[in-house]
Amino acid sequence: MTRSTGATKKRGRSLAGVTWRVLSAALFCAAGSAALAQDQSAAVPKDAIFARKILMDAISRNMDELEGMTSSGKAIPLAEGREHADAISVMLMAFPHLFPPSTNQWRPNVDRDPGRDTYASPDVWTRFADFYAQAANASKVAHNASRAEQEAAFKSFVASLRTACDSCHAVYLKSER
Repeated sequence: MTRSTGATKKRGRSLAGVTWRVLSAALFCAAGSAALAQDQSAAVPKDAIFARKILMDAISRNMDELEGMTSSGKAIPLAEGREHADAISVMLMAFPHLFPPSTNQWRPNVDRDPGRDTYASPDVWTRFADFYAQAANASKVAHNASRAEQEAAFKSFVASLRTACDSCHAVYLKSER
């Protein structure tokens, strides 16, 4: 009968650990390669529309918080307000990228699923440079609000942000019909 020494057992456990790590890394790389090889052009337009609706809803919730703070007549919690403004700024930078041409699906006088159908005007795609510029401008206004040190400046930036949002919606958002 052969005896294992402590060194042999330790070397065996060490080798098993290395083998496990190498196999895990190989499986991770193989899975990553498979994901990268998938055709991302197969993304469903309804999913992009849904994603931008979720993002706009998050922007709107943050905007509601800002407007509530600035219209309450109470002292504005600037740190909290700046966080909401910063979140809006970041989201507005990403927003125009959720409008691939395949999502230009507005059709007048049809029943719509509010969660999956678009209310984006076809003008988004025919005047994309302007749409993009308006989102970038609103993002900059929100960024300025996120850096405001005084209540008066903060209120002014929030009011300007509302104007920027309303201006963009007036051109690029369709109504129910």
